Amino acid sequence: MSDAPKTLQQAIRYYGDEDVCVQTLAARRWPSGQFCPKCGDTAHYYVKTQRRWQCKGCKHQYSVKVGTIFEDSAIPLNKWLVALWMLVNCRNGVSSYEVARAIGVTQKSAWFVLHRLRWALRTGSFEKPLGAGPDGGPVEADETFVGANPLKMHKARRARINAIASNTAGVSRHAPGKTIVMGMLDREARQVRAMVIPDVKRQTLQEQILKHVKGGATIYTDDFSAYKFALADRFAHDVVNHVEGYVKGRVHTQGIENFWSLLKRSLRGIYVAVEPFHLDRYVDEQVFRYNNRKDEDNRPIPDAERFALALSGIAGKRLTFAEVTGKTGSQATS
Repeated sequence: MSDAPKTLQQAIRYYGDEDVCVQTLAARRWPSGQFCPKCGDTAHYYVKTQRRWQCKGCKHQYSVKVGTIFEDSAIPLNKWLVALWMLVNCRNGVSSYEVARAIGVTQKSAWFVLHRLRWALRTGSFEKPLGAGPDGGPVEADETFVGANPLKMHKARRARINAIASNTAGVSRHAPGKTIVMGMLDREARQVRAMVIPDVKRQTLQEQILKHVKGGATIYTDDFSAYKFALADRFAHDVVNHVEGYVKGRVHTQGIENFWSLLKRSLRGIYVAVEPFHLDRYVDEQVFRYNNRKDEDNRPIPDAERFALALSGIAGKRLTFAEVTGKTGSQATS
């Protein structure tokens, strides 16, 4: 569309019309043709006064929000789409207070909106594994610890955390009370995958590498003992010892550590305090922005294109307030 917005100012004006928002989402949700979510019939007509469609077969009425992250939300789509534009195009993220002021909702509503949008950014499956280039890689693998600085804690809280960490298997005693995030970076594809993991046991790290990296790829890690896995028949593994140096020719983990710096900059500078229960969604947000910053020709992806990519992930995902606040045992599905 030639009149599609390219800047935040244009996006606010363009999506100020609720009918435009409905048509935009309909085109993204049903790119191959619209169908009834109840019976699957493609025959329908549009009820303009209600911004809904009615199926000619089963007479069921449905809106473009049904079956998406927007379902059961009283917030109009023009506010949802502006919030999504801000989230995917602000390099270090955007706080709920800033979104609340920008779109005119309460901070609590903005906080919930952002969590549902982060859920839409989650990639449940990947087209191809990392290290699938012609030469089989290379892939950098590393882990990091996210949490409060023990040196800035009250001594009583620090003592409690140290006591818990000393009795918890798989948790590093050098980073008590912190959440563990593992990441892998494909240098050729310039794509990263990161996830929250329960511990740094050898089996846990092996499972993630086997799941996301193609066999035969070259893997670069630091000299952490858990990476000395017995997978020599699947991968070529080289190690850099950070006591001796950080770069040994092509053997280094500087790329994935750059991603860690971006992640922690947003967590510390914008979000300030993130509970471990929510950290996986913040990681998904940063992974989406990182993987969609440049195209295959290493040219910056325009904001409008990144926004369109985010819109393509809205369908088939639900995240209720009870789930995001931990008041229910059920898990959100995608």
